[in-house]
Amino acid sequence: MVGLHTIGILVCLLIMGLIVGLGPYSSPDMFVPDKGNLWYYWQLAEPTFWTRFSAWSLYALHQLGLWGLIAWAQIRRPRYTSALHPVNWLAIGFNLLFIGLHILQTRVFYDGLAQDTSVLSSQFSVIFLLVFVLMMENSRRGLFFGHKIDFVERPVGFLRRYHGYYFSWAVVYTFWFHPIEDNIGHLLGTFYTLLLLLQGSLFFTRAHRDRVWTLLLEVFVLAHGAMVAYLTISGPHWQMFLFGFLTLFVITQMHGIGLGRTARWGIVITYAACVAYTYWGRGWGWLEVLRIPLVDFGLVYLFAAIAWLPVLWAALRKRATQ
Repeated sequence: MVGLHTIGILVCLLIMGLIVGLGPYSSPDMFVPDKGNLWYYWQLAEPTFWTRFSAWSLYALHQLGLWGLIAWAQIRRPRYTSALHPVNWLAIGFNLLFIGLHILQTRVFYDGLAQDTSVLSSQFSVIFLLVFVLMMENSRRGLFFGHKIDFVERPVGFLRRYHGYYFSWAVVYTFWFHPIEDNIGHLLGTFYTLLLLLQGSLFFTRAHRDRVWTLLLEVFVLAHGAMVAYLTISGPHWQMFLFGFLTLFVITQMHGIGLGRTARWGIVITYAACVAYTYWGRGWGWLEVLRIPLVDFGLVYLFAAIAWLPVLWAALRKRATQ
């Protein structure tokens, strides 16, 4: 499995090198001045029919093609193996084609889907993806310090069978939401998206389920989120993203890779020392490290509660008829 992941990461790095080599992709005169927190800066001031059509048509073809491959694989139900199935090769080739097309589309037309959609749609598509991962991994690593929460298990069977469709949408939509750019924030985001596209191409292989690999994909958002916050938001807000995702790692994610008690306590003590050093003298300011975990855990319980509603409704109807 290390071989597949290593080759995939190297290919992603080569693509990133190509993106940097073909840059720059824009100049400040192409955009309107930044309008605040919910404004996405990297969109044309004067879009045309063709800038919109190029982004939306290629996005639709990319999305529908991947959904078709996922459906085909689920119908055929190949066994989980160490080698790639033909459908995996098709998915990898298909993604590489549309990665190249997106680079070309940015060079020629520039605009992504951000011209017509809210930046929140891209952000929450990935947030929900990460929340669904927390739910699916609950039975293996628990939700709180290795402890499984039975209430969360209700929708997990459905998620395990059909998560590929949502995950594919979240990743492909985010990929086409942004134009290709060569600044550090965009480069980190694009690299992360490439890794997720790789993961989405490995279905029905053991590489897809490798717990170290999937943990890497989960925690990469830590580096991306903190770096984007550092570059785009004035003040120390990046610390909330850095320590918020680290808190989630300590509470939940590190308990699924077979670490011994000594290693886990070492991580906890190091984490606590870093938080204390960073927030020393700032009163209750350290509580901001809990915001991201509280939002994620809140969404986990919300989605689980929604999944329980049909069961509750059936029980109430049964009682009413007795």
